[in-house]
Amino acid sequence: MQLTDLSAARLLDGYRKGEFSPVEATAEALERARRIQPEVNAFVRLTEEDALVRARESQERWRRGEPAGLLDGVPVTVKDILLLRGHPTLRGSRTLSEQGAWDEDAPPVARLREHGAVFLGKTTTPEYGWKGVTDSPLTGITRNPHDPARTAGGSSGGSAAAVALGAGPLSLGTDGGGSIRIPAAFCGIFGLKPTYGRVPLYPASAFGTLSHTGPMTRDAADAALLLDVIGAPDPRDWSALPPAPGSFSEALKGGVRGLRVAYSPTLGGQVAVRPEVAAAVRRAVARLADLGAYVEETDPDLSDPVEAFHTLWFSGAARLTQRFPPRLRQLLDPGLREICAQGSRYSALDYLAAVDVRMGLGRRMGRFHETYDLLVTPTLPVTAFDAGAEVPRGSGLRRWTGWTPFTYPFNLTQQPAATVPVGTDGDGLPVGLQLVAARHRDDLVLRAAHALYEAGQALSGLVRPAGS
Repeated sequence: MQLTDLSAARLLDGYRKGEFSPVEATAEALERARRIQPEVNAFVRLTEEDALVRARESQERWRRGEPAGLLDGVPVTVKDILLLRGHPTLRGSRTLSEQGAWDEDAPPVARLREHGAVFLGKTTTPEYGWKGVTDSPLTGITRNPHDPARTAGGSSGGSAAAVALGAGPLSLGTDGGGSIRIPAAFCGIFGLKPTYGRVPLYPASAFGTLSHTGPMTRDAADAALLLDVIGAPDPRDWSALPPAPGSFSEALKGGVRGLRVAYSPTLGGQVAVRPEVAAAVRRAVARLADLGAYVEETDPDLSDPVEAFHTLWFSGAARLTQRFPPRLRQLLDPGLREICAQGSRYSALDYLAAVDVRMGLGRRMGRFHETYDLLVTPTLPVTAFDAGAEVPRGSGLRRWTGWTPFTYPFNLTQQPAATVPVGTDGDGLPVGLQLVAARHRDDLVLRAAHALYEAGQALSGLVRPAGS
């Protein structure tokens, strides 16, 4: 048994029984991270010394039978968008300096620290998390663990690759238009974008209330455990929700029997879903019906809100770089520089018109969930394509939103949405199924995902690196 193959829940059980220690688990996870880094480029930096110090402290607490919290001694990675005390957060950009105090944790990082988690390092992101693949002027290209010639997806691509390859069972990602779900689907792991505000965010994102923070894990059970830890209020985020009414881990037990599930193969649009993707998702939907869910093929009343999303997203990018002098602008990813220029041309009325579209979309989805508990779609219409490209080559698409029509609408509506690995295509590349619920019903998304794992429909994302 390799400790890098184990879930967070299984590691905790082993610590409790004295089968192995946090120091052993951390050392193996760090060794795995070092081994995978040259090929997939998942990390900005490893925090090895700090990790081993925290692991030894955790080991002593377990020896005394006094663990600090729900994740004491579990190795965790953090996307380099989120602050980690004592280490630079450079957001994939050459416009930021490593110099500084770096004396504050982001809210979910602070909760993990309180619960004894061990921080292995910071994972890669495109510059300021602006696109759905992970490459940046600072760190280069992050590659897919199933095929290094392909992209890991983004913007939480480093986190997805790290979890898939066993460099820690848990990671914190961020999702402004699919940035947890896209790479999780491409890398074959579980990723959850919780209801907006369930996981507090500080500093506030330049992309405003589109941006969520959430778990990236091997399975839904680990994600529920992680959400139980990070889904707590923080005074630095005025939009944070109050504590959840119960444990997400406990909610997993409910199963899907009796749930009303809407299955939408194309989300009502003219989306060309790759046949192997469509077939894998349809098989998983059939399994939900076998498990007792009432499944109906139908579409929510949505029109493609991409222009409204672009207005909000590009405006946020423009605001982020508004005060950059020319010398810093020249350091930006050319694609980011391009959308910043476009965003700077929008007026306040354009922005408010996009907000109107967003509110209408949210209203329609609210009504939809009066009839259906869950909406199921493909997570993406494609599997992972060439690394280093923003869009699939030969697709004729201009921006990453052209191949992510299933993800960004639910950032506009702030609903919980997760991706579950449900198969592979002919090239062995993972396929993801997306589960969406009404706002504040993260428990239903996790329940349904867990039911698929329990039934064996969801596939493990763990990929053994060469020589392991």
